[in-house]
Amino acid sequence: MSIDDFVAGFGEEPGYLDFARVGPLGRAVLEEQRGLGEQLGRARFGSLDRLDRQDARVREAVAGLLRFRPDQVVFQPNTSSGLMHAMFGITGGIAMSPAEYPSLTFAAARAAETLGVLKPIWLETEYGKVTPGMIRDQLTPACAAVAVSLVDFRTGFLADLDGIRQVIGDRLLIVDAVQAFGVVDAPWEVADVIVSGGQKWVRAGWGTGFLALSDRAAERLTPVFSSVSGAIAIGDELPLDEVLRPLAGTAAFSVGDPSPIAQAMFATALEDIEQVGVEAIHDNVAEKVSSMIELADEFGIPIASPREPSERAGIVVLDPPADRLTTLTASLYNHGVTATTRGGRVRLSAHVTTTDETFAMLRAAFISHRAATT
Repeated sequence: MSIDDFVAGFGEEPGYLDFARVGPLGRAVLEEQRGLGEQLGRARFGSLDRLDRQDARVREAVAGLLRFRPDQVVFQPNTSSGLMHAMFGITGGIAMSPAEYPSLTFAAARAAETLGVLKPIWLETEYGKVTPGMIRDQLTPACAAVAVSLVDFRTGFLADLDGIRQVIGDRLLIVDAVQAFGVVDAPWEVADVIVSGGQKWVRAGWGTGFLALSDRAAERLTPVFSSVSGAIAIGDELPLDEVLRPLAGTAAFSVGDPSPIAQAMFATALEDIEQVGVEAIHDNVAEKVSSMIELADEFGIPIASPREPSERAGIVVLDPPADRLTTLTASLYNHGVTATTRGGRVRLSAHVTTTDETFAMLRAAFISHRAATT
């Protein structure tokens, strides 16, 4: 599939620059949702078998992009659920920045408060950026794991996974990949725990995601939240009047039967991404990000996100003076540009479907902003 064919599968309105919050669904995903929904509604004899096959399908799709095995992947309804599994399963210290997205910090804090076997080690960072050198200087013998967002939600900073792996040794490396999966072709094989939702760059909608574990992570983590679906293999008959031990490996980290329709939506989006290639998507998005940076520079709007291509993904963070923030956000709103404003900054995020018309709308917003502040 060419990048043009991939782009043709989407149809969001011009002006959308908020993919770091949620990615509009493509036609293939919507058709899969509609088709399986109608199939479930009719429940024709033998038709439900297709729904039963979606678990294996989605695990194969995730594994293909991660270069993991399908048995190392378990479907999750969101990033937070996967991170809860990981944090409640760790014994020992875990190093992370307190500036990480709350899905990470809340999971670590809740596990520490509840079980008392996990101890968060809060790293001191420079503007929330987690780097190999900063981790190396703050590691302690009590640290059993390191957790990091591959792309920081505040700054758009792209972490150096290879470098982090080199400095942490055999400690577990836990990666929140939600702001990167589908748009960054990272060295996933160096990570032990990878968690992501599918509602952002994958554009599969809410209720989709995964937890992937290396073999040693599956051995070290305790499956605290392991339900009946994590105790019997798919297709096996459930023995009654007996509480089984969790399955070996990643399959143990399952709670209840997931929605096969959500699994199919996620798998459809990932199969299309694999056809076009993450590298092609990344290169296309990188050009859009460069254009956003150039546009901000043209109008003298400060930028807080990285400028170096090796340190960024799909996010550009505008950092206007405090007395100009309201004018900037109003200008974006008045010109139909969708973005996220948080903590005194404006986050723009583009995808392969970001059009020249969208950039024209962004330019018009910047012109209005400059006129109102000079």
